[in-house]
Formats: sequence, structure tokens, C-alpha cells
Amino acid sequence: MCRSLSLTFLTFFLMSTVNCTNRPSLEEKQALLVQNPLLSSWSDNYDSPDFHSMSLDQLRPAMHAAMDVYLAEVESISDQIEEPNFENTIVPLEKAGKAIDRVYAFYGIWSSNLSSPKFREIQSQLAPELSEFYSRIKQDTRLFSRIKSIFDKREIRDLRPDQVRLVELIYHSFASNGANLKSSDKDAFTRINRRLAELYTLFSNNVLADEEGYVTFLSHEELAGLPESYVAAAKEAARTRGRPDDYAVTNTRSSMEPFLTYSELRELREKVWNNYYSRASNGDERDNNKLISEILNLRHERSILLGYKSFAHWKLENNMALTPENAMGLLSAIWPAALKRVEDEVADMQQLADSEGSGITIAPWDYRFYAEKVRQQRFQLDSDELRNYLQLDNLIQALFFVADKVFHYSFTPIEDDSVTVFHPDVRVWAVKDKSSGNSVGLWYLDPFAREGKKSGAWATAYRRFSGLDGISSVLSSNNSNFIKGSPGAPTLISWDDATTLFHEFGHALHYLSSNVIYPSLNGALRDYIEFQSQLLERWLMTDEVIDNFLVHHATGDSIPDRLVQKIKAAAKFNQGFETTEYLASALIDLHLHTSDPTDIDPVRFEQEVLAALNMPSELVMRHRTPHFGHIFSGEGYAAGYYSYVWADVLASDSAEAFAETPDGLYDQETAGRLKEFLFNPQNSIDPAKAYKLFRGRDAQVGALMRDRGFPSVSKLTSPSELN
Repeated sequence: MCRSLSLTFLTFFLMSTVNCTNRPSLEEKQALLVQNPLLSSWSDNYDSPDFHSMSLDQLRPAMHAAMDVYLAEVESISDQIEEPNFENTIVPLEKAGKAIDRVYAFYGIWSSNLSSPKFREIQSQLAPELSEFYSRIKQDTRLFSRIKSIFDKREIRDLRPDQVRLVELIYHSFASNGANLKSSDKDAFTRINRRLAELYTLFSNNVLADEEGYVTFLSHEELAGLPESYVAAAKEAARTRGRPDDYAVTNTRSSMEPFLTYSELRELREKVWNNYYSRASNGDERDNNKLISEILNLRHERSILLGYKSFAHWKLENNMALTPENAMGLLSAIWPAALKRVEDEVADMQQLADSEGSGITIAPWDYRFYAEKVRQQRFQLDSDELRNYLQLDNLIQALFFVADKVFHYSFTPIEDDSVTVFHPDVRVWAVKDKSSGNSVGLWYLDPFAREGKKSGAWATAYRRFSGLDGISSVLSSNNSNFIKGSPGAPTLISWDDATTLFHEFGHALHYLSSNVIYPSLNGALRDYIEFQSQLLERWLMTDEVIDNFLVHHATGDSIPDRLVQKIKAAAKFNQGFETTEYLASALIDLHLHTSDPTDIDPVRFEQEVLAALNMPSELVMRHRTPHFGHIFSGEGYAAGYYSYVWADVLASDSAEAFAETPDGLYDQETAGRLKEFLFNPQNSIDPAKAYKLFRGRDAQVGALMRDRGFPSVSKLTSPSELN
């Protein structure tokens, strides 16, 4: 059955005719894919991408060809005359889109790791095209009719539980993206999505431009208090920017945080602080505030079209929290304890500043500096001394040690050209399951900051496991922005950076552990997806990791017991700051997406909400609204930034499950249940049910409060009580 194509579709896919007799078949379209290196089957070792052949000139044609094939695959499903069933509709839909998945692997690398003006131009063209394309698929009437027929009869069909969950997830994905709308509303939905895609690209590019454009150059006289390792890295950063006689503080968190922690020059701390926290909010052509207002209004308009009270109600419907009120309830339960801890921390810092005769009142650019002084005074823990034992290469080996002991995975470096990389900094390891002897896949690590790379740390997968397609080789990647040591010197990182390294590795292990049959069951609900990574942070503090991998970079001596005891004693230190800056961002996110966005001014809204929450003046939210990429450079964490604390309830509670055993975090029986119920299944089982299978009960909030040294929340035992 052939349907005529609209002019929009002709333009969009650059097709020259709608004559059905002239249209190439699906097989012919698939055969054409090999002509573009970004689309051809990956044939390197481990069936990995050939990154050496990637070229930006190939990207847009490859994406257009992949979209064309994907649409043809979807049409072949819709064209069937047989009654819809799981095998003839859901299974082929799960198999469709492999070409576009391959292109996205390259697209994501250019977007996050290798951005350039040329890519950003291509991205600005592709973003609205991709949005319109996916709207066409999600709103395909014939395809959705087949899916709905299977969904309506799913309980009486002979389907396994994972198949029932897959049908439900696919149905809700289509329904929540406008499949049930009337034709005129579908057009409006598509228009909104297309414009949002443009705005997300503009937003993220503005933030990246301000990160690249604002650099604080220092003279030798302005280095007071800065550690030698930081000075060496700042020297190298200045040299690469054509200023070999200076030192550069770049406008990224990995450069800003240590500078604010150690620099003794308050005016410079204030300058660096302002540069960082005013990103994309300087009243120039890169100011994001107008974009935010438009994004909020469009999201709200789309949610109303779909019959929801707000964007947050639409977004959270199928998450663990279910409603924004439940998410807000958890945040609000923790908020008072966090504020009280900040009050105590500020009092300690102010007392110290007064005793020094500084004549200052603690301001946001002072918090890290005086917190470090208090830490040293109270625990005699010098973060710079600790950094000497935190060599990046050693910590990578610590990751592998944990993966071996807990998951029975081995990591072997690939040091020849059998697997290609997209940048000289990237390293690759082959991953093997020691229990079965089977290959698991590859792990890529891109650890260092550079121009064109987005800030922060993240994990991704270039290919996921799929039992349906026989794909067992997972391609997982961790990405960071550590400041590279000077040539020949080791890269030394902070304890917070080491924690982040373990955190992101948790995501990687989640990817690598998948055993799902259907590709769409990979991943996890947004407020569950951080659980695995937050749990992995706990292994950094184990004696096995500390004793074996924390070695002084110059002497080779193991970290002394006195320093280890100080680390453990200070584990709950500064939790007021860390919890409050996070919760403030999460609360602003929910308030933004449950409020009427008409005539909203993001800066004023942020100020008013934080004032109503009694936000301390001595710190700011972790991600100020104009550069809050989690929620405005896309929709992944929009109305979902609360997810980190929701997942941390699970992480804290599951860590206590290990603590209840003689072997602690290395208990093999508990680790086996962890992998079986909370890593392997991905999204093939409801996470609340999966957690009960692991723990024997719901997670309890008290574990989180104990972790952070806060008083218990007397009226809230488990997040499930909020539902």
C-alpha cells in the first residue's frame, strides 16, 4: 500500500518524486547506506565505529538517509494487512532505526566532545528536522492504531511480563507525544517540538560559547594559595591559548572549583565566581533568558494540548514519583535540615574569618575557600595534600578492581589500532565477564577538558545490548573534564572529582550489565537512572580501594592511616552546602514547570522562589537558570532534576543492605542480587518492584538522612508513601 507524500515531506527528505513506481524499496534504501561511512555497518574490532573515517561533511546526508530508511521501516509495519500482534508490529518496530542509531553515535560525539562552529551550524539545521521527523513517526495514525490494538488486548495475549511492559512503554511513548490528538492539534504539537529543538540547540551553544569565551588570565603574582598541580595545569591552559607567560582559569566547573577553594585573592575569587555563575546571562547576544521564557511557554502549551495540568505533570506521569507534588514532597522534607546545616557551616566559617581579622562577611565566592580552612582546622584534612594521592590512572585501576570484585568484569586495554578513537585523549578497554568467559563490549574514556567539549561529566553508550538483534557487544563511554597534568606529570584530581569518576562509571556498568531482549527496555526511568551511579560512589571509600590505589604521585608511598581517618571523619562535612545548592536547583526546576509561564522573567522568578524558600545568601543554586543545561538544552532532566535525590534514597538504603553483611560492599551474595535485580534488567521491570526483590522492602528515607548527617524525617519513611 502506497501513500502519497506531502510537499513538506518531499523537502524534508530531499526526495524527487512521489510516484510509487519510482520509489526505491526498503531493501534498496538500506543498500545505499554503505555509501556513507557514518551509516555503513561497523566492522572494526568488536564491531565498533570507524572514528578515523568520520567527517562533518557526511553528517547531514547520513542523517537524512537514515531517517528515510527508518520511515520506510515504519511504513512497512503499517502497510501490513494482518491483524496486529506482538510479533508483526512490536518486534519489527524494535528492530527498526538501526541506521539512525549509528549516526547518532557520531552526532553525540560531535555535540558533546568535539563541538565546533561548523558542527553547530549543522546541528542548528538538523535539530528541527529531527524533531519534525520523530513527531511524524509518533503521530503516525496507522502505526499507532496497531500499537493501541495490542495495548488494549495485552492482558489476554500470551505475553511475558517483559513483553507486556514493552507494549505499555511503547503505547505511552506514542500517546504522550500526540498520537491521540486530532489532526490540527498534531500540527501544533509538531510545530512546538520543532521550535523547541531550535531553542535547545541555541541554549546549549550559548552556554558553551560563554564557557569558551570567558577566561581569567593570571600573572605569577596572582597565584597565591593555588596548589602546584593546579598552577601547572593553568600554565598549560594559558599556553594553548597563546599566552605562554600567563596562567588561565577557564570558565568550567573543573577549573573554577579548585580556584575558589584555594586562591587567597578575594577579588579574583569574586571575578572567577561571577564569570562562572553568570554564564549565558550577561545581557548580550548569548543571553539565554528570553530563550527560557519561550521554552517554558511552549512546553506548557504542548502539555495543555495533551490534556495535562503542566509540563511537570506530563513528564512525571510514568516515573517513580508519578506527580510533581510527590517529587516536591521529598525535596521539601529534606530542605529544612539542609538549611540548618548551612547556617551552622556559615557560622563556623564566619568565626574563622573574624579570628583572622579579615573584616569580611562570608559571600558565595568565599564559601569554598573558608569551608576548606574549616575542614583543615577541624579535621586537619588538607585537600591539596589529599590530591597528591589521587592519581587519575590509579583511580581508573580502582574502577576496574571494583568491577572485578562486584561484577566479575575484567578490563583489558586496547593499545593497537584495532579499535579507533575520535581524539588522542581517548582510551579504550575490552570488557569481559569472567564468570561466563564471554565478551561484554568496550569501555571508552575521554577524561580531559578541551575547547569544544561540553563541561561536566557524563556517560553514554554508542551501542546498547539487544538480545533481539544478537547484539552482545556494548559500547560504553565515560567523559570528564579533568585538568590534564603538565607533560610527563600525572593528572591529580580532587576527592570530589574522584567521586564523580566512580559515579559515571556506575552508569557504564549499568550499560554493560544489560541482558534485555528488546532495545527499548534498556535504560531506566529518569528518577531511577541515577541510582546505579550514586551507589558506585560508595566503593571509593572502601579500605580495599584506599589501601591499594591511593598512592603518592612522587614518593609512591601509600596514603597514611592518619589521612584516611581524616577522610572518613570528614565524610559528612559541608553537606549543608552540597545538599542545599542541589536542592535549590531541583526545587526551581519543579517550580518553573508547574507555574503559569505567561510573561515569566527567569531571573526574577529564580530570585522570588529562592527568597520564599529562605535560600541562604552565602551560596547559590548549583545550576543557575540561564545555564541550567540539564533542563533547557533538552528534556532529559526537565522537571526531573529531583531525580538525583530520589535515586540517592535508593542508593543509601541499598548501601546499608551491604553494610548489614560481614563483607560489606564486597559481599558476594548481596552483589549478586544487586546485579540480578537492579543492573541486568534495565527497564524491563518496574524499578519499585525490582528494588523490593533486591531489598525485601521499599527503600527508606532515613538511610539518606544518616548518610548526610541530618536528623531523621519523622513523617516520611519511604518515598512510596508520597504516592
